[in-house]
Amino acid sequence: MKEIKKQIVLLAEDDKFISLAYKDGLARAGYEVIHAENGKKALDLAKKNKPNIILLDVIMPEMNGFEVLTALKKEKLLKKIPVVILSNLGQESDILKGQELGATDYMIKSNYSLGEVVDKIKKILD
Repeated sequence: MKEIKKQIVLLAEDDKFISLAYKDGLARAGYEVIHAENGKKALDLAKKNKPNIILLDVIMPEMNGFEVLTALKKEKLLKKIPVVILSNLGQESDILKGQELGATDYMIKSNYSLGEVVDKIKKILD
């Protein structure tokens, strides 16, 4: 019997508490989670692991989420990976910037539960 390969979620989030909660929730939902605590590491891990989807915070050390998204979209092998921005920045201008840079979706952390984020991931990956 062939083992079903788990879908990989790259979580780019510098907040330790949020990271732990998301890693736990996503793992329980059946995803393999790789975590980056800064933008540069997120880009490196994306290149190395080719995740199925990326959850990307905007405000992070070394490279912000918008810079990471811009870099991802320039990479031939990475540009098709769906990116969901998960941020506390809820300004219209930030949301528009995320969409213009190619984010699949933009979710404001305080507006969504972990369960809703998992549902969104499932919907995008189906």
